[in-house]
Order: sequence, then C-alpha cells, then structure tokens
Amino acid sequence: MTTTEHNAVAPLLEVTDVRKHFPIGRRPLFGGPQPVLKAVDGVSLQVRPGETLGLVGETGCGKSTLARCMVRLYDLTSGTVNFNGSDISTLSRGELRPLRREMQVMFQDPYGSLNPRRRVGSIIGDPFAIHGVAEGDERKRKVQDLMELVGLNPEHYNRFPAEFSGGQRQRIGIARALALNPKLVVCDEPVSALDVSIQAQVINLLAELQERLDLTYVFISHDLSVVRHVSDRIAVMYLGKIVEIAGVDDLHDHTRHPYTQALLSAVPSADPDAVAARERIVLTGDLPSPANPPTGCRFHPRCPKAQQICVTDDPELVSRLGDDAVHQVACHFPLADGELLTASRPAIADIDPDLSFDASAAEKGTSA
Repeated sequence: MTTTEHNAVAPLLEVTDVRKHFPIGRRPLFGGPQPVLKAVDGVSLQVRPGETLGLVGETGCGKSTLARCMVRLYDLTSGTVNFNGSDISTLSRGELRPLRREMQVMFQDPYGSLNPRRRVGSIIGDPFAIHGVAEGDERKRKVQDLMELVGLNPEHYNRFPAEFSGGQRQRIGIARALALNPKLVVCDEPVSALDVSIQAQVINLLAELQERLDLTYVFISHDLSVVRHVSDRIAVMYLGKIVEIAGVDDLHDHTRHPYTQALLSAVPSADPDAVAARERIVLTGDLPSPANPPTGCRFHPRCPKAQQICVTDDPELVSRLGDDAVHQVACHFPLADGELLTASRPAIADIDPDLSFDASAAEKGTSA
C-alpha cells in the first residue's frame, strides 16, 4: 500500500496518546503522588482495515498492556481509543458489550487461556451463549463449523483441552476469537509458546483466515522474523513508547532508530554467510525501570549516539531524513541509509552525568 493509499483509508482502530499506569507500593506517609509503573506512556498509532500491524519490542516494554488497552480490557489512565469511528475510551462494560463482537483477542498461552474443566465445544460456544446468537443444535453446528475452519476435527467437540496438542489448543483459541465474525483481532504472541514447526502452521492459518474473512490484525511478538513474515507495517516499542513505525521493507532497508537496528542485528538467519557478514550490535546497560524511566529519550542510557539533547528532550515520533509519512521515528539523531552503530557503549562523554544514568552500571553491559 502506497503512502497516498494508506492515508486515504479511514483507520479501523486509532489510539491517541494512550497511557496506562499501574499503582505500585504504598502512598508516601507524608503526602506526595502515588508511585506508578508507566507500562504504556503516550502511544499514538492507527490500524487500517485489512492490514496487519506488527508490534515488537523487548519483554516488559508494554506490548501486551497496549493490546489490552486497544480492546478496553484495561481502563485507560489517559488518552483515547477510537474503534470504527466511535470513541470507546470511557464506555462502561455494558456499553462495550455490543462492540466485543467486533474486536477479539487471541492469547499467548494455549495452556492457560482454556479452562481445563470444560469441553472444547462449550469453550468455543461461549461467545454465542454470551451474546445470545445461537442455542442448542444451531450452536453446536456453528461450533463444529468453526473447528473445521481452523483445521480441527469437528467430531472432537466433546473432548477436553488436555486431549489436544499445543498447536491444536491454539487453534481452539483462534476458533473462539472468530466465533462472532470480528473486524479486529489482537494476536498477543499467539505462536511464542509453540514449537517452530507448529508456529509456521498457525501463522499460515492466520494468513489464510485473514484473506478469507477480511480480518484486521494487531500481531504482537518479540520475534522480528515472525512479525516480518505476517505484517504490513511494524511498530517498534521501547519502555512504553513507540520509537519507530514503518512498512516492513522500509523498516529493514531504511532503519532509522538505533534500537531497531540493534533488534534487527539479533534476528537469527538460516544463511551462515549472512550471519558471518552481519555485525552483531550488543547494547550495554539494563532495560530501565518503567516505574522510573529516564528523562528525555528513554533509550539514551543505552544508545551509542546519545548526546545532551537526548537526556533533556523527548523526541517526537515524526518522519525524518526525507522518509514518507508512513515511516516515523522518535530519535534526535536517526540513522542514515547504510549507517551502522560502531560503538556498543553509550556516548556518556557527551552527556551530563547528573542528568543521565549510572555509568558504572552501564559499563557492565547486557545484550539486547
């Protein structure tokens, strides 16, 4: 999809400056603000009908929390979520119920997301019962049709989840999510708990279902190779914020954010020559705490290109270096085409230590 075509289509889902903070610890004895963990801290993005938006980042960066905010499984601390032209940010549970039919979630753990004491037919049939769509033999027929759609034997309607493999359990979760013909499906790491060979089967199934049912996906994963295979655009998340968003090819061929380049350098490859030729970028320093994030750009304690402005000013997520409007990056010093990070140690010599981070801790280093 070109930039013009992309911008001409009204978004199905739009989140604007969404924040989700979780209270932690006790309120200070002598007054003061309640300590909070800033899981999502000012995220804005759009998802257009029929596309797959990939969302990637390190564990703990806020991907799953953002996903739950998108479908209002979590109440927002602030910001807005607009779904299919309607603001759903402050709707009550009762007001959200009709919209639940149009947006569903596939959960990460196929072992934990299914009730082991209930039969598969009842699990997949729950959406029909909750929304009063079908009963009795009609519900059973719809459930068996769904099982066949996702590659399960309809005759196994009365089995328990424990009688299925991991890949089959994930297909049960997919069938449940598709029961009410949703427009948007949030896939929260749907293949991370599966063997590699089973991952490919599930990914191919999701692609086939998207084409057949005209679905829109938000696909969350920490595996860039998987996200690249299924996505139209990819948003890279770091410590509660989007640091870069672009079309799949653009993100790989014209990487702008140092963190994105570090992630891409760690993607496994089946070509040994490509692995040998690629320079592995190892970031130093630990991931900062979302309860006390760094000032300015949140990546500056680990960034080899960091300068004083990175400590004090939070960069906007905008197009830079002549990129089109679809490709945006939040970086004061974005990477030019062909530029590689030559130093793994943050450029602490150019940063005021009083405003930055513990340099001795950063020197110990951990890989991304």
